[in-house]
Amino acid sequence: MSDLNTTEFTNPSTFILLGIPGLEKAYIWISIPFCTMYTIALLGNFTILFIVKREPSLHEPMFYFLCMLAVTDLVMSTSTLPKMLSIFWFNSREISFTACLTQMYFMYFVHSFSTMESGMLVAMAFDRYMAICNPLRYSTTLTNSVVVKIGLAVVLRSGILTLPYPFLVRRWPYCRTNIIPHFYCAHIAVVKLACADIRINSYYGLFNLFSVIGMDVFFIAVSYTLILRAIFRLPTKDARLKTFGTCISHLCAISALYIPDLFSSLMQRFGHNVPMHFLILFTIVYQLVPPVLHPIIYGVRTKQIRDRLLQLFIHKEP
Repeated sequence: MSDLNTTEFTNPSTFILLGIPGLEKAYIWISIPFCTMYTIALLGNFTILFIVKREPSLHEPMFYFLCMLAVTDLVMSTSTLPKMLSIFWFNSREISFTACLTQMYFMYFVHSFSTMESGMLVAMAFDRYMAICNPLRYSTTLTNSVVVKIGLAVVLRSGILTLPYPFLVRRWPYCRTNIIPHFYCAHIAVVKLACADIRINSYYGLFNLFSVIGMDVFFIAVSYTLILRAIFRLPTKDARLKTFGTCISHLCAISALYIPDLFSSLMQRFGHNVPMHFLILFTIVYQLVPPVLHPIIYGVRTKQIRDRLLQLFIHKEP
């Protein structure tokens, strides 16, 4: 019997990306809403960055964290949409094995940005906790250097957790087929083509999902438990509502990230009876919804940003 670990299996020179199997005839129509969402995400997040940079009064920890969130949103939304559109509009399906692995490595980098996004929401929860529960210590605790250190810690955590993925994928031989039923070289879609036991990839993916989201949700829950205790101690109903109103934007941003993220990850691993085109469409939506909603949420709910945004369009003569 031949040894399966010999060079008998040769990795394919190219892969074929199918895009969204079963919906080929609707590609032009599908591209319209996704292009619209992507345009909104670009305009919204660049506007947030422009307003915060332009207005010195917004140079505070809360808005620094918001800028970090906007950058991660821009990277997330830009990571896969160009390749998807090249398939939809130009039928550009072929990708070399090396390019596919390179794209996958880039996607792990992008995946680390989604982990960073979760970390940014934890940092913003801490910001709200300090502003509401310890307002006298807010400016001395959340200094510029502390904000930078928090940002670096989030980046390092994301990089360390996603580092094993490319090494795990690289070691498998690929001999089943060279057809990938996706619009980019996604981790799950590629490793399913391997002639090996890939359970370690799935297990590590689940560990990563629940350790990151579980830990972040825990810290956010602790922060908001303390915040709610402080709010309920306020003397009047108006004061309680006004204080809680400063947290609404952050709570909406949390929902916009975690709910689609959880459903997407669980469906990719356990949705065996879910149609493939639905899983792929949900993946695209998951990557576009938070970048679209976050600038809208903070633009509408945050008075400082809303006022500066209005000033851009309504120029008042002196």
